[in-house]
Amino acid sequence: MSTPAPAAASAAVTRHSRFEDLQALLSGTLLIALAVLMYRHAGLLSGGTAGLAFLGHYASGWRFGTLFFLINLPFYWLAWRQMGRAFSVKTFLAVLLLSAESEVLPQLISFRTLEPLYAAVMGGLLMGTGFLILFRHRASLGGVGILALALQERRGWRAGHVQMAVDVMIVAMALWLVEPQKVLMSIAGAVALNMILAINHRPGRYIAQ
Repeated sequence: MSTPAPAAASAAVTRHSRFEDLQALLSGTLLIALAVLMYRHAGLLSGGTAGLAFLGHYASGWRFGTLFFLINLPFYWLAWRQMGRAFSVKTFLAVLLLSAESEVLPQLISFRTLEPLYAAVMGGLLMGTGFLILFRHRASLGGVGILALALQERRGWRAGHVQMAVDVMIVAMALWLVEPQKVLMSIAGAVALNMILAINHRPGRYIAQ
């Protein structure tokens, strides 16, 4: 007697509607924008292109949102070539949203007390959750996220592990701009962020597109 295939294996892949994708882009980027605000207030850093934007912001005083948008421009070609048009468009919109939200949010929220270690870990968890939402709707915030997703889809490498390795290297580069104690806290935040991805974003675990 043959055993029927599991329903999950036989069911067609569920595709997200445009409304679902839009709410995912808004929700994911808002969570990340809140984490960015916490990091800026505490003088911390993140990894990826956001980390590079933080370095530029601290070194030059330029606005984080503007730097983040500009740094991501070269990565759209990689996204288009490796991940396709739909992914590229959603990624561009996500970067645009986060760039705008990171400039508007400081006018809506302020922190009277925010311990740097709490900001690092809580901000990392918020970023990880935001990235998870974006990844599950086949979007990213450019840069390392595109590389991590491409390697996961093509080689089976976990996106969280790839991003964690790059994030730690970028944060370590900040030793000449930020005091070592805050760099260590930033690394703790990067670990918290990427643990969310490594545990919750595994190949084949979430099949909707």
